[in-house]
Amino acid sequence: MSPQQEVKVGAQEHENVIQQFGIYDNPALAAYVNQVGQKVAQYTERSDVRYQFFVVDSPITNAFALPGGYIYVSRGLLALANSEAELAGVLGHEAGHITGRHSAERYSTGVVTSLGAAVIAAALGSDTASQALGVGSDLLLKSYSRGQEHEADSLGIRYLARSGYDTKAMTWFLTNLQADSALQGKLAGRDSQGASYFSTHPATSERISKTVSEANSHQGQGRVNRDGYLKMLSGMPFGDSAAQGFVRGQDFYHTKMGFTFKVPDGFHLVNQPNAVVATSKSGAVVLFDMAGNKQGVDAATYLGQTWMKDQPINGIERVKVGGMNAASAGFQGRVNGQPMNIRLVAIEWKPDTIARFQIAIPANASQVLLEDLKRTTYSFRNLSASERQSIQPYKLRIVTAAVSDSVASLARKMPFDDYQEERFRVLNGLNPNEGIQPGRQYKIVSSR
Repeated sequence: MSPQQEVKVGAQEHENVIQQFGIYDNPALAAYVNQVGQKVAQYTERSDVRYQFFVVDSPITNAFALPGGYIYVSRGLLALANSEAELAGVLGHEAGHITGRHSAERYSTGVVTSLGAAVIAAALGSDTASQALGVGSDLLLKSYSRGQEHEADSLGIRYLARSGYDTKAMTWFLTNLQADSALQGKLAGRDSQGASYFSTHPATSERISKTVSEANSHQGQGRVNRDGYLKMLSGMPFGDSAAQGFVRGQDFYHTKMGFTFKVPDGFHLVNQPNAVVATSKSGAVVLFDMAGNKQGVDAATYLGQTWMKDQPINGIERVKVGGMNAASAGFQGRVNGQPMNIRLVAIEWKPDTIARFQIAIPANASQVLLEDLKRTTYSFRNLSASERQSIQPYKLRIVTAAVSDSVASLARKMPFDDYQEERFRVLNGLNPNEGIQPGRQYKIVSSR
């Protein structure tokens, strides 16, 4: 791929990134990340590349680069990093992938592409079921090779040294990423929400050891800027944002759009860029999304003539959901080779927008499960003005530790019922035996 082709491809895929993830709307933080990125990128070996840095509005811990100099970090990654030097290390690493033309190589072999994707990771035995349960497209980013990762690490450390940052920051960040990966593995019922940093950037003990060795080859401690970095994160959403909607227990809230619904106990909710998916051990699946209704037809007409046009479905029933006109219908399908009853519900949410539930129900489902799933559909409603103000996503707060504070006391300030201390340690890059330093600033997650 020529440099000219890289620029063209990067610009095209940049639009896909924006469409899928969105850019986090915080001009001050965006300017800060770009400033750090440009400081590092000025020392790369490719003067023909115009580097651009973006913060994507995603809770997933990830960073990636596209051909042509497009570099992205997620809100989730910013929340996990603990200093400007660590951020610079990540951005330098991604610039290293561009310098090494790794992103161009990946694209040339078709691994950065827009794909038609089924939200439910299953082989659907029915074209109708596939149409009902498939949504949108996803940007697929596959992993770099071990050699490419080592080269990007080496280049990133070189850029850290040249720009005056502490070269050990790369190791600090990778070490904390490993701790975060272990924590996420412990959290019960956690499903993957997309490509994590480790799935696209394989990390091994060998890789971390190599960064330690290379960092030690550079003289001096360099710039870290922990407090300045934390100040920039103050108030940033943690996890899903209001713009994306967010999960609280069995409830999904979208305060920006103004609606909510509840799934049964035992279902695990995952908020994806294009849909909300709830799964249970019974095999039942609930998928919620929104669809355009440019013709402004009623729910029954939309379901029969637009959504499931020319597809065999059972009789359409007109119902009311949350005071809104709606329609429901069903058909038989197979998911993972098992027979399923597929239930569709279309709700006239706005004159030009249909809210859609797509529910896959095992053929042997109990009456209790059937009633629970029915209640899920009917739980959809608009939020009141006061609810939209009072129900908020989690945010990062920066607190200064008092003499009386401990890991336990600060961890208890966070709105989590499990792994409180481990969550706090990972969030702040603390090792298992490290204590709190009075007067030092720390990140906590707050519900207000």
